[in-house]
Amino acid sequence: MYLNCHSFHSLRYGTIPLEDLISHASACGVTAMALTDINTVTGIYDFIKGCDAAGIKPLVGMEFRSEHELRYIGLAKNASGLGEMNRFLTSHNYQKTSLPLLAPDFNDVFVIYPLENAPLSLAENEYIGIRPGQLQKLVLSEWKTRQEKMVVLQPVTFRSKKEYNLHKILRAIDLNLILSRLSVDDYCKDYEIMVPEQRIVNCYEQYPHIIANTREIIERCHFEFDFDTPKNKKFYTNSKKDDMILLTSLAKQGLEWRYGKNNAEAKSRMFKELKVIEQLEFSGYFLITADIIRFSTSQGFLHIGRGSGANSIIAYCLGITDICPLELDLYFERFLNLNRKSPPDFDIDWSWKERDVILEYIFSRYGYDHVAFCGTNVEFKYRSIFREVGKVFGLPKEELDALAKNPMELHATNKVVKQVQEYGMLLEKYPNQRSMHSCGILISEEPITNYTPLEMPPKGFPIVLFDMHIAEDIGLEKFDILSQRGIGHIDDSVKLIEKNRSIRLNIRDTSISKNEASCNAYLGIGKTIGCFYIESPAMRGLLRRLKCNNYKTLVAASSIIRPGVAQSGMMKEYIFRHNHPDQFEYFHPVFQEQLGETYGIMVYQEDVIKIALHYGGLPAADGDILRRAMSGKGRSKAALQKVKDNFFASCKAQGHPDKLSEEIYRQIESFAGYSFCKAHSASYAVESYQSLYLKVHYPIEFMVAVINNQGGFYRTEVYVHEARMSGAKIHNPCVNKSEFETTLYGLDVYLGFMHLQSLESKIAILIQTEREQNGAYKSLEDFINRIPIGIEGIQILIFIGAFRFTGKTKNQLLVIARLIMVNFKPENRSLMLLEEPVKEYELPELARSAFEDAFDEIELLSFPVSRSPFDLLQTKFRGDVMAKDLLNHHKKTVRMLAYLISRKHVPTKMGAMYFGTWIDAEGELFDTAHFTGSLKEYPFQGGGCYLLLGHVEVDYHFPTITVTKMAKMPFIADPRYSNADDRQFTTHEKIKEDVSMTHRAPYPQEHEINLPRNKMAN
Repeated sequence: MYLNCHSFHSLRYGTIPLEDLISHASACGVTAMALTDINTVTGIYDFIKGCDAAGIKPLVGMEFRSEHELRYIGLAKNASGLGEMNRFLTSHNYQKTSLPLLAPDFNDVFVIYPLENAPLSLAENEYIGIRPGQLQKLVLSEWKTRQEKMVVLQPVTFRSKKEYNLHKILRAIDLNLILSRLSVDDYCKDYEIMVPEQRIVNCYEQYPHIIANTREIIERCHFEFDFDTPKNKKFYTNSKKDDMILLTSLAKQGLEWRYGKNNAEAKSRMFKELKVIEQLEFSGYFLITADIIRFSTSQGFLHIGRGSGANSIIAYCLGITDICPLELDLYFERFLNLNRKSPPDFDIDWSWKERDVILEYIFSRYGYDHVAFCGTNVEFKYRSIFREVGKVFGLPKEELDALAKNPMELHATNKVVKQVQEYGMLLEKYPNQRSMHSCGILISEEPITNYTPLEMPPKGFPIVLFDMHIAEDIGLEKFDILSQRGIGHIDDSVKLIEKNRSIRLNIRDTSISKNEASCNAYLGIGKTIGCFYIESPAMRGLLRRLKCNNYKTLVAASSIIRPGVAQSGMMKEYIFRHNHPDQFEYFHPVFQEQLGETYGIMVYQEDVIKIALHYGGLPAADGDILRRAMSGKGRSKAALQKVKDNFFASCKAQGHPDKLSEEIYRQIESFAGYSFCKAHSASYAVESYQSLYLKVHYPIEFMVAVINNQGGFYRTEVYVHEARMSGAKIHNPCVNKSEFETTLYGLDVYLGFMHLQSLESKIAILIQTEREQNGAYKSLEDFINRIPIGIEGIQILIFIGAFRFTGKTKNQLLVIARLIMVNFKPENRSLMLLEEPVKEYELPELARSAFEDAFDEIELLSFPVSRSPFDLLQTKFRGDVMAKDLLNHHKKTVRMLAYLISRKHVPTKMGAMYFGTWIDAEGELFDTAHFTGSLKEYPFQGGGCYLLLGHVEVDYHFPTITVTKMAKMPFIADPRYSNADDRQFTTHEKIKEDVSMTHRAPYPQEHEINLPRNKMAN
């Protein structure tokens, strides 16, 4: 009898989680029910599975609403009916038009109109839904004669009084109103609740036609879905046979390209993989991916293929990845095996500047009817919950900020806040809005609207209305088309090198960068600022601790840095064993046999699977469940718990010590969702080497590319500093030299107009295009005549020194600008100044402090260019020790003066601590640790220079200063405001620092882990 049920996928309307809706229906004795969420089918596939398990017949459909008003309900008779509804809604989503009052002529859909807007005539498949409270209207003649086309309409939206209140709160959030402003039409009726089915039947016992109609609809709806058959585009050509012929041909060509003509091992591996690919019918997936790569290469784009796909020699031969699986002993079964039903994942990165071109190709090549982005459900999170719910209760902004930023125990204790907390906590993990997956593309064999409506967000690529988990459940595997700035760094560097030095570099040839001697030397000392994945303070510290000087160690480091390895204690143990390979014993012979390369430490996802299979004795199927859990793809906690139970039972049967088995499973659990497969680490390491090679051999071009791709881990100032340390001469923006992005002329780096935060982007771009079309600007007057810019924009350019080519001082230029602009009429721009000779003004000599330029730069760029931050200090003291000498001061107390680059927050059981990164007066980097005690007395006070006092600890070749005291050092007063005391120190506040916060529970301490370093007795 329930033809209109809402789950919480009816966003900001329904209050019942899908599982709870099904269990509630089961408790009420419901034998059939329809899920009709508002304008979506997000939940129908989980709904079908849940109903089948509960013995309930599932009906699927949608409630069509326009501007919050119910138009009609659609119920699919079959799969064809779902497609009809999906395409109908998709059309209106694309066109951004309101849904019509009357439903279209569906063939395989039952349509139910609410009584209040039922049309005068109904098609055969159309009915009028009548709620229990409306039955008294049937005495009226206008409805009495239409009973034969009526059905039971008992909507379900909430389960209890509290959830009814929650529903109203959701409606207020959606409508951006406070609760008291809601009208009765804004929320559902108070009877939209599920009750035992017999009660509903009893309500309609005097109207047998209505009950019969309802049962007939339930009987005639047969929506069956095949969850086992893959839905991706099946073949690249027209058949499996033709696909395999093409794939084999391409693989053979690639084999010769990668390995030459006589590599028997590679050839054997290739044919072994081809056999598995053919058996699993994944040839189309490989060929489609290869086609995308072929297009990318034809456009001159650089890509990085990573993830478990790098385990495949076929992927290597097709150019999808640049990782040789033979070199790193990567086994294909980790990527693809006969037990695996879903297609493999290829994660492919492009520059963020080029990704849209790749997407356009995919959509046009494979058809907009068959391609869409995967969706995501954005859930209500802690901060958004309290802001949204607090706003509904009418709290002012200050109180909303306090609720959002503070933990609940620090919230106020008044009645309203209690209600905000009570209802806010009910919303935790509820979907709040639908969004687009960052990279997942679906390419389907049948039109994708057979499975879901599509939405067209402003970006211009359609998205499905379900997430990657549901997509995978129904047989749609995503292609991950990603973007990252690291590739932009590499790609733009190569172009700059050719432009600046006339050197054409083939950075795709990884043999020139991987394990190159000078690159390895830089790795060992952590000189990696700007390089993909290896520039953060933590990674630079790890590289130094490992004295990393080769590819395989870098591959391991790329995974060791991940949280799973760190929180289990295995990162510290790996560092110890790497530096002291003769001072440990393997936990068990299996660890020596399987993990000898990593000193018996589980570093990669494959290592976990190896230990689960070879030590724990688990079957391969359990290993695959572990793999999915570690890669964040598994949704079944029950399946994972079963694996855990099997592990301990199997270990016990083999006679393994309980304590060792418990320790090993603790390590396994710590990996879940926080580790890399070896191929992924290898892919990252190759890209790190590519960027490092460019940094080592072409440092200025590389740093300019990093700056133009808007940096990486650090702010622009740090990369400008690195360019200067590499021999570049840094110049402020100039109207005759600079472009929107930073430009390079030999060793001269001109900062781009994009870094002037107060200058309009369109003006910044116009300065460049006008100069390219009509030549250099001859004077300030010439510039004003050619560029439509106001006095504020002119002043920004003058203060940054963009007209220094004129030979006039900033003060003189300001006077000239004002004299011109006072009577200047924009409509005469192309007439007046060109026809009249440039006027020469007699201007007084206006004295200017040598430091004024630096403060102009801080104000406009947020960092000084013409002076070092140390030049602006009131003190001449530069510290007792420089960063280059710290290795010689182990266990000693030092006093240093340094400029703050970044600080990283780390939660500990004692409270918050920070790791700091600094540069000294010589421009060298060093690192500090600030524990809770010293932070209370000596906190960070924003960007700038600090005097530091602390103890040096050299941990495996890496010096860190544990700071006991620090004080921010005062800069000189801003000379531009020598007559305004209240403004002499305001510009200093614009100097930045990079702060990264960590939102996680504290890691256990070393003594709490007690990781065994020796064999454990039986």
